[in-house]
Amino acid sequence: MIQKRVQVKGLVQGVGFRPFIYNLALKYDLNGWVNNDDKGVNILLSSLDEKAINSFLLELKNNPPPLAKIDEIHIKDEKKKRKYNSFEIKKSENSNNKSTIISPDICICEDCISDINDENNFRYDYALTNCTNCGPRYSIIKTVPYDRCNTSMALFELCNKCKKEYEYPTNRRYHAQPVACEECGPQVMLYDNQKNKLSSNIDAIKQIANLINSGKIVAIKGMGGFHIVCDATNEDTIKNLREKKNRPSKPFAVMFKNLQEIKKHTVLSQKEEDVISSKEKPIVIVNKNDNNKICDSVASKINRLGVFLPYTPLHFLLFRYLNNPIIATSANLKDEPIIKCVEDIFTKLSNSIDYVLDFNREIINACDDSIVQVVNNDVQILRLARGYTPLSFKTQIKFDKNILSLGANQKNSISIGFENNIISSPYIGDLNSIVSMEYFQRSVETFKRFYDFEPELIICDKHPNYETTKWAKLQNKELIQIQHHYAHVLSCMLENNIDEDVLAFVFDGTGYGDDGNIWGGEVFIANRSRYKRLNHINYFKLLGGEKAVKEPKRIALSLLFDNFTLEEVLSLDNACVNSFSNNEIVLLHMMWQKKLNAPLSSSFGRFFDAIASFSDILQIQTYEGQTGLLIEKEYDENIKESYEYELVDNQIDLSKAIFEVLEDTDKKMICSKFINMIINIIYDISFEHKNLKVILSGGVFQNKTLLEQLSKKFKNEKREFYYSKKIPLNDQGISLGQLYYKKS
Repeated sequence: MIQKRVQVKGLVQGVGFRPFIYNLALKYDLNGWVNNDDKGVNILLSSLDEKAINSFLLELKNNPPPLAKIDEIHIKDEKKKRKYNSFEIKKSENSNNKSTIISPDICICEDCISDINDENNFRYDYALTNCTNCGPRYSIIKTVPYDRCNTSMALFELCNKCKKEYEYPTNRRYHAQPVACEECGPQVMLYDNQKNKLSSNIDAIKQIANLINSGKIVAIKGMGGFHIVCDATNEDTIKNLREKKNRPSKPFAVMFKNLQEIKKHTVLSQKEEDVISSKEKPIVIVNKNDNNKICDSVASKINRLGVFLPYTPLHFLLFRYLNNPIIATSANLKDEPIIKCVEDIFTKLSNSIDYVLDFNREIINACDDSIVQVVNNDVQILRLARGYTPLSFKTQIKFDKNILSLGANQKNSISIGFENNIISSPYIGDLNSIVSMEYFQRSVETFKRFYDFEPELIICDKHPNYETTKWAKLQNKELIQIQHHYAHVLSCMLENNIDEDVLAFVFDGTGYGDDGNIWGGEVFIANRSRYKRLNHINYFKLLGGEKAVKEPKRIALSLLFDNFTLEEVLSLDNACVNSFSNNEIVLLHMMWQKKLNAPLSSSFGRFFDAIASFSDILQIQTYEGQTGLLIEKEYDENIKESYEYELVDNQIDLSKAIFEVLEDTDKKMICSKFINMIINIIYDISFEHKNLKVILSGGVFQNKTLLEQLSKKFKNEKREFYYSKKIPLNDQGISLGQLYYKKS
């Protein structure tokens, strides 16, 4: 008798792994058992036929379940042999040493779509249908192992029909923990904004669809939180929504019934179609076409649109009765996380919405929609959340202590490192409010609970005023602080498994520098243990501090003060100068001269703001990254000219570019020459360090046009370069970079 004990680690729970193993064992006529524990999946194989066992193991390695991600397979001979007459699925065990990876939430599968549309199926019209291949995972789990008793479905006792499926190993709902039907599972309920219940289940869905069609603004519970929803073709409703959300121009994402509908309004590559239709169902940023059915106010003055498809059974049922595509944006107050319970909708948003569609399956862990774009025919993740997270990496060398990294203050995420595991949370958001900090702390506690994890070392940013830095210093743990832009470099090195010296270009909006100034136009030579600041943009003053970030004209004016006298500035005929009164310019010049509330910055993100002001594209911005999107829209790849710059000592001096910008009046010319200049700066500096791999990181490289044009140039020169794709290269990636730091 040959017996093998197999341990499988990775993303192997909540993905149909045990029934897969059961059926694979039947296929090769093997006896034994399979179970879950808090490390992964354990298998005992027993047979007289060694060839059958080897065939089983080969298929396990080469063709695992589609949703699984195997990190490790350990195989050893079983010493204490006993007789097995069949193959069975055993109950889960708990060893108090948790390391199994938690599955992301997964969009509804085609089989479940068929079920809810089949009048002869007992789940017909049931809005919370799921199976082993789809449905909620991360958003409903309290701890591992992933069993029903550890989820928010523990309250719902299975009816006989569901129980039969749940207990039958060859059924696709075998041990699908959220499995339910209308008889035994959570129910859907429609309320008005005064908490009056109006209808339930399919009637509620029909009714809210009719309300959306008639121009109402509603809140609808999704997988990881509520969306605010309205008709994307109704101009008056969208105007009303913008006023109520105090969101004057930031683009909204649009959910469409199917891919064919998206193609009517956008220009898609094959890769974009594939990503839109993928099991993750992210919001994908794509190019608009000339179809004007979607209101321009959804994403005004830009040529991009965030689109996504229904990903829950409730969404599919809703679109049966909708006339048009819908805006589906996160339900939250400014600077607060997505709302996950109906009580908060009534408390915080009753003045903004008319009706609420809820269901009584609790969201344990909130999770926003992921946002991606396709760059160089590959996916680049901009917001890492539903469908992709928790994100995990395996390390070759074990951590010698448990590490918690806290990320940045904007676009926050947290990450933990233990044993051979790096695990990162979904997007948490900007930590600018008490509620957001509470969400941050809940996220820390959640991941500690998932893995019985207690940090021995905490890593945070160097910024003294970051809420994460303040929190870290109160924990009485060993603490390491890592410079913001260096963490950006490390995150890209982690994703690409680089452990050597690199030449890194880190361009973003803001980050606390080692000299106390605001960095953001940085060139480093770096490795996992240290970095050297090689070059940076000449410092300029942010007139009014944080106010300058919201008013690009202040950045542009500051650059003029650096290069002209006050009298010369007052005599200039430029959009920036013309946006101020003479008295305002004199006052701001005094602020510049006396360095009053005028911190120094080397930020390339802020330089985008200045270009938007000089070219009269935008003088005051209402959302982060607005100037970048507008400049990108104006780029013309047929314009090959570039503005001049100089390298003086270690400084990137853009003074000549400013003089040249003032001579140009055409927006396309200004924006194209500016982006070409950035490409030239990067290429020219990299040419001086041919022996080093190039890293591109920071929010500026979310600019698709810049990244694709730069990539072309590097590829033509056969230069080895890297940028993050799976890890956001904006501040959400900071926590993963912090974890990759190696103390020298």
